[in-house]
Amino acid sequence: MTAEDTAVVLYEKNDRIVTITLNKPETRNALSKDLCEGLVNAIKKADADDDVSCVVLAANGKSFSAGGNLHEIKAMTEEQGMSPLEIENWYKTGIQRIPLAFSEISVPVIAAVNGHAIGAGNDLTTMCDIRIAGEDAIFAESFLRVGIIPGDGGAWLLPRIIGQARANQMLFTGEFINAEKALDYGLVSEIVSNEKLLERAMELAEMVVGFPPLAIRKTKQLVRTAQNVTLKENLDQAALFQGVLQQMDDHREAIDAILEKRKPEFKGA
Repeated sequence: MTAEDTAVVLYEKNDRIVTITLNKPETRNALSKDLCEGLVNAIKKADADDDVSCVVLAANGKSFSAGGNLHEIKAMTEEQGMSPLEIENWYKTGIQRIPLAFSEISVPVIAAVNGHAIGAGNDLTTMCDIRIAGEDAIFAESFLRVGIIPGDGGAWLLPRIIGQARANQMLFTGEFINAEKALDYGLVSEIVSNEKLLERAMELAEMVVGFPPLAIRKTKQLVRTAQNVTLKENLDQAALFQGVLQQMDDHREAIDAILEKRKPEFKGA
């Protein structure tokens, strides 16, 4: 077994697809300090690689992520005697780096959610662009169960995905919802068998990377900024992007391939 095999976050690149795998099954991939650090580093590494066009986020073991590490959280006050200011800093320099890293990555991220995605684990799924669930997936915003709040962006992300009413129900009741209800809520877009989960995520990733690399990144940027600008501002940005993309060889290759009924060969230019 290599050092890479024992890392808490695995990183594998195949063609233009990077697979990032949470690899701490003994803790159900709870977001401990080392796992947070590994995940942030992996996301930044993928974003910095111009040869990457899509990321698949998966998890080893029976759970996608059980959320925050309760032992670490308990130790803050009971063992370390951390002050409110120290706890605030712990969040800002720790788990909050994850949503910020996801908010900056310029390529689509597909979450393949197996088993439990609880608390911060559920919020981790909402940081991704596409979420598919195994048939055994369970989701919950369970922070109130342990007397805290979503400290990782969940209160901002979840309502934007499933709407305020359903987000409030999850946040204030802490109820566990299965894959079928998650699909009904719009939290996930597909349910597949557990055995086919990663395979389906890779199929979607292959579909993404079949398009021109820069157009993929510009599409994500356009969708992301659309949340916080007016329609006119979004249209202006779209016109600007089109002016760039329609001058590129990949754009011409895409049209030629359609007209000539062949597979395109994109070069990222």
